[in-house]
Amino acid sequence: MTDMDTGTDAGTGTDTDTDSGDERLRRWRLVLGGQGGGDGTGGGTGDGTGRELSGTDAAMDRTLEALYGDGTGPGGGARSGGLGGSAPQAARWLGDIRTYFPTSVVQVMQRDAIDRLGLSALLLEPEMLEAVEADVHLVGTLLSLNKAMPETTRTTARAVVRKVVEELEKRIATRTRATLTGALDRSARISRPRHRDIDWNRTIRANLKNYVPEHRTVVPERLIGYGRAARGVKKDVILCVDQSGSMAASVVYASVFGAVLASMRSIATRLVVFDTSVVDLTDDLDDPVDVLFGTRLGGGTDINRALAYCQSRITRPADTVVVLISDLYEGGIRDEMLGRVAAMKASGVQFVALLALSDEGAPSYDREHAAALAALGAPAFACTPDLFPEVMAAAIERRQPPIPDMAMHH
Repeated sequence: MTDMDTGTDAGTGTDTDTDSGDERLRRWRLVLGGQGGGDGTGGGTGDGTGRELSGTDAAMDRTLEALYGDGTGPGGGARSGGLGGSAPQAARWLGDIRTYFPTSVVQVMQRDAIDRLGLSALLLEPEMLEAVEADVHLVGTLLSLNKAMPETTRTTARAVVRKVVEELEKRIATRTRATLTGALDRSARISRPRHRDIDWNRTIRANLKNYVPEHRTVVPERLIGYGRAARGVKKDVILCVDQSGSMAASVVYASVFGAVLASMRSIATRLVVFDTSVVDLTDDLDDPVDVLFGTRLGGGTDINRALAYCQSRITRPADTVVVLISDLYEGGIRDEMLGRVAAMKASGVQFVALLALSDEGAPSYDREHAAALAALGAPAFACTPDLFPEVMAAAIERRQPPIPDMAMHH
C-alpha cells in the first residue's frame, strides 16, 4: 500500500500530506485490515491501531478485505474475505476498486484476484469482461482460456483484447518505424559511392582527422554514401515466439510488434509461435488480434523444432534477422537447437535471443542454455518493449545489441 493508494484520489477528502498521528493511524488501519465486528462495516479495530473507519474508508477497506483477507486477522480474529463465486458479485467488486484506486493499482489488484481467488473461470462470462480494467496481463489470461471460451463471450473478449492492442500500437508504432527506418538507411550506405550518392555529413565526420589547416579543408580518405538499394524488401525478420504459459506477456507484445514490422514495406516479417508444435501466423499479421487468438498458451516447448522451421524459411541469410523469444526451457533436442543457431550465424543470419519481451524483467529461464547461446555469440537477455526497437536496429545494422547491464546472462 502506497501513500497514493489511500489518498484523496480515493475520495476520502483527507490531505494525504498531513503528518498527523490520526492520519498515520488511518493509513496503518487500511494497510493492516481489522477484525471485523460482524456488522459488515469493516470498521473493526482488531489490528491494534484503535482506529475505526467510516464512509469511503470503510468501503475501501471492504474491497481490500475481499481480496487480501486470509481468514486470520492481525489480532487472531476471523476475517470475512472473498468475492464469492458469482460473476455479478465479482463484477461489483471490480467496479468498486476502480472507484477507490488509480488504474495502475486496479490492474495489480485484478491480477491478484485472478491468481489468489481463481477468478479465471468467471472471466468467461461477458458481464465480468465488461467490468475489468484491460491490460497486457488480462489479455494473457484470456488467451490461456481461449479454447474454453463460449461463443457468447468471444465477441466481448475480442473487444477487450483489441482495446489493449490498439493502446500498445499507439505506444510503440511511431518510434519503432522511425528507429528501424533509420537503421535500414544506415545499413544500405556504401563505402565507394558515386558522387551523387555521397552522404557528405557522415563523410566529413568520418574524415575530420584528415583536416588540413593551411587549406582549411578535409581530405576524405573514405567516402560514405547511400546505397542505391531497390525500394523493395531490404531485410527479412523472423519472430520465433515461445507460447508456453509463462511467456504470455511476451506473446502479446511480440504480436503487436510483428504487426508494426509487417506494415513496413522494406521489412518482410514472419511470425512463428511454438510449443511442441509450430504454427506460422504470418498471414494474420495485418490484425494482431487475429494473431493472438491464433496462439495457444500453455503446453510444452520444442525450440529445436521451431528453429528448424525458421531455418527452412531463410532465403537471404545475410539480410535476415531471427529473434527467438523464449525462456529457453528446451523440451526438444538441445544439441540440435544449439547447432541450428551456430549454423544460422555462420551463414550470416543475425540471431537475437530474448528471455522475455515485457516490462517485467527476466523470468525464470534455463541458465545453461543461455550460457551456451552466449558462447555462440548470441547472448540471451530480457528486453522491455521500449528497448526492442533499438535491439532490432542494432541487428539490422549488424552491431552489438544494447543489452541492459542487469540483463546480460552468461
